[in-house]
Amino acid sequence: MRRGRFRTAGAAPTAVLAALLLAGCAPPAGPAPGPAAGQPAAPAEAGDAVLPPVVDHVPTTDKVVFLTYDDGAERDPGFADVIREHRLPVTLFLTEDVAGPAYGRFARLRSVGASLQNHTLEHRSLRGLPYAGQRAEICGQRRKLDTRFGVRPHLLRPPYGTYDTTTLRAAADCGITALVLWRASVGAGGELAFTGGEPRLRPGDIIAVDPDEPAGPPPGETTLRLLRTIAEQGLTVGRLEDYL
Repeated sequence: MRRGRFRTAGAAPTAVLAALLLAGCAPPAGPAPGPAAGQPAAPAEAGDAVLPPVVDHVPTTDKVVFLTYDDGAERDPGFADVIREHRLPVTLFLTEDVAGPAYGRFARLRSVGASLQNHTLEHRSLRGLPYAGQRAEICGQRRKLDTRFGVRPHLLRPPYGTYDTTTLRAAADCGITALVLWRASVGAGGELAFTGGEPRLRPGDIIAVDPDEPAGPPPGETTLRLLRTIAEQGLTVGRLEDYL
């Protein structure tokens, strides 16, 4: 299983400025210019399609934050129980070559309320790839999820948080309405690390939980600890798909 997936975003949202949960995979090249997080992009050059925004935070006055996970969380048998018991509207971003053998477990997670979204076919860093390659990664995973679950994901988490304008064009052509990064992530000890701004949770923050952190507790336990922190800060967990 890959590690080091939560890294500095490849474009320049101000909330994504420092590498997160460094490990394993060699990091991609430095940031490339791109639309600011949470802001609509300019129309695509070809046709009238509008490029999807890149978000690490949702502008809202609702006192909610959003829990997101990449593939790997499904290996913890207690994770589905936590989602069910707490009725958590979590979002899972799936890569075919990682999650494919465990799609039965993801079906269970979906049955207890998890949303399944796009994390590409092979977890390649998209930035710098030609349009055809990026489209194949994004649209290919969309087809896989549609075939297996009848789900047509409209949210994309680009591997390693890296992307470029070509990614936005390809994503738009694959039915993606937003690229989802993160403002906060969970460290090995369960502590929150922030990519910028005030070091505390704010309404609308997107939180990334790395299920492959070997030094940390399993995702179910990490989630329970995180729920306590969220409650202590006067917040609850919202459904990301209701806001994007």
